Amino acid sequence: MGQKEVQQGTLALMVLKTLESMGTLHGYGIARRIEQISGDLLSVNYGTLYPALLKLEQEGYIASEWGVSENNRRAKYYRLTRAGKKQVERETREWQETTDILARFLAPETLR
Repeated sequence: MGQKEVQQGTLALMVLKTLESMGTLHGYGIARRIEQISGDLLSVNYGTLYPALLKLEQEGYIASEWGVSENNRRAKYYRLTRAGKKQVERETREWQETTDILARFLAPETLR
């Protein structure tokens, strides 16, 4: 089975949950962690990731600062803000409700 790209609307929550669980990370680290958590079934498109990081930062859910990576390269590191922690809780609850509703439609006995 090949890798799938992250579905639209799910990347922000994946980024926030990654930062919540891992702490401060640079963009490459966030992408790799998302891919690892998916069992390498998902592929993170960097052309989508960095605009998502910028949007989350503009919304105040994450903050960034420049640092040096483990490869001794300059990298931008991201961390979750207090508003970001609340957003993780809110989005997690909303996604759980959505998947619960969708599960009802996907259950074979529901449509009979």
